[in-house]
Amino acid sequence: MKTLGTAELLGALDREGRLLAEAAEAAGTDARVPPCPGWRVRDLLRHTGVVHRWATAFVADAHVSPRPMGDPPDLDGTDLLAWYRAGHRRLVDTLTAAPDDVRCWTFHRAPVASPLAFWVRRQAHETAVHRFDAEAARGGEATAVDAGFAVDGIDELLRGFHARSRSKVRTPEPRVLRVRATAEDGPGGDTGGATLAVWTIRLSQDPPVTVLDASEDADAELAGAAGRLYLALWNRVPVPAVTGDASLAALWRNTSAIV
Repeated sequence: MKTLGTAELLGALDREGRLLAEAAEAAGTDARVPPCPGWRVRDLLRHTGVVHRWATAFVADAHVSPRPMGDPPDLDGTDLLAWYRAGHRRLVDTLTAAPDDVRCWTFHRAPVASPLAFWVRRQAHETAVHRFDAEAARGGEATAVDAGFAVDGIDELLRGFHARSRSKVRTPEPRVLRVRATAEDGPGGDTGGATLAVWTIRLSQDPPVTVLDASEDADAELAGAAGRLYLALWNRVPVPAVTGDASLAALWRNTSAIV
């Protein structure tokens, strides 16, 4: 698996945040957000803006213990968009200027080199997923997710978020789930491409244990072009291809939401 550097992820965070704002502006703050039932675009902007400011503070002020997120502002329309854009810009600028050895709190231990690398990676993927949400609210074709960026995000999701005790992806008896990201190939780009990365997830009554290999037999496999599989594992689109025990795909869909 190709590892993305901090500079590449910072570029993605900058780009994805600007695309989110453009899509939100085009949709209007009252538009529904189809991947997030009950949300309007104003809720999406408030949530993402609060997360951006929360992340910025850990790095800017070198906080070494957890802190609660702030409350969103009572803004809407163009004022809300301006508030979101200002927070996104400050996040990008803060992470760009931060020293490589900054010490601050992080909340999962996905393989990264430093707290700064953690926050750059986490905010790049946070923003990319919500950019897709904003584009879904706007309608029309969504911006494609780069394959290398998608593989990096799948790795963070599986070996970071779902390694935590909070993960609800559990099974009464041990099961094995495979996740295979491929290059786009053929009509639709969902199956048939060269394998870019494979993860094996050992499920049990404990938090999932994920390794970056395919060294054992699996009860089911979720596979597809990396960009679409990334969105599927975040429950934004259907899984491109499921082989083996389909109940494990349903288990992922029903229990993997990040809270």
